[in-house]
Amino acid sequence: MAAVELILLQRVEKLGQMGERVKVTPGYARNYLLPQKKALRASKENIARFEEQRAQLEAQNLKRREEAERVAERVGGLSVVIIRQAGESGSLYGSVSARDIADATTEAGLTIDRQQVVLEHPIKTLGLSQVRVVLHPEVSIPVTVNVARSAEEAERQARGERVGADADEEEAAADTPAMFEPGAGEQPTV
Repeated sequence: MAAVELILLQRVEKLGQMGERVKVTPGYARNYLLPQKKALRASKENIARFEEQRAQLEAQNLKRREEAERVAERVGGLSVVIIRQAGESGSLYGSVSARDIADATTEAGLTIDRQQVVLEHPIKTLGLSQVRVVLHPEVSIPVTVNVARSAEEAERQARGERVGADADEEEAAADTPAMFEPGAGEQPTV
């Protein structure tokens, strides 16, 4: 398949900056870049039209970027709690997806879409996880996702306490005397 040449209308991660001419596969262009208005086909007419509107597009992009940076400063260090059912080992019955994180973030005061959440893989265990939320192609913020079985457990996890089977094992190990200690396992004499 022959590559399709496009002009980027905004920065696209791992592809290029605004105004660059790039070659991509036809499917990527047809299914993502063109419908999302992130690029134009690099025809003579489109190149001329882009050059005429370049200053205006760059000004709009700069304005949106500054707006995103202000929002990022305001909500820096955002943490959301997601309550899920989980087994004794801490494995979730299901997983936490980008949609769940977007909903929780919206409830916390930052309105975003699920497409803005960058999730390398679904969250399938209890605990704290870091995800990235893209506010603008050049501005992203880290969001801490606290997945717990209850609000109390979420508070304990946020304080740094270990929760679940690992914590139970640690408590049991702390309660039983070690066998190498002098007098360990001996009965006291009366």
